[in-house]
Amino acid sequence: MKKIKVLMVCMGNICRSPLAHGLFQHLVKESGLEDLIEIDSAGTHAYHVGEPPDPRSQETALRRGIDLSDQRARKVSPRDFDYYDYIMAMDRDNLDILQNVCPDDKHLEKISLFLDFAEDISGSEVPDPYYGGASGFENVYELVAAAATGLLDEIRARHL
Repeated sequence: MKKIKVLMVCMGNICRSPLAHGLFQHLVKESGLEDLIEIDSAGTHAYHVGEPPDPRSQETALRRGIDLSDQRARKVSPRDFDYYDYIMAMDRDNLDILQNVCPDDKHLEKISLFLDFAEDISGSEVPDPYYGGASGFENVYELVAAAATGLLDEIRARHL
């Protein structure tokens, strides 16, 4: 069976997408699907390439037993559009950027807002917590958790 590949994307790849990456990876592992689903994250901007996730993202995840320390920020590359099956944008600005830099229209269907997979969540964007306090990261975690669960259900229904 072909591996299903998921890419989580935010602006700098240090706050939202690493949380989404780590949490989704955790859910996939708990479900025993780590051999069938591959997860990564990236940013639409190169502000933090090579840096670990924001300490506040790491702390938020660690409180729930999820370690993000091995992740390093990178920028989305043209190759990603061919490689990944699901490209999850955290907000509309990054969705627009991804759609504009997508090198081939046939890959546009892979790009969507991550919160589109969240049930019982009003709103469509995961807000950027970078300039706020710890409560913003907690809010992001809760939103990402809902979307990750929905995405995993979608992948199971469509591919597994």
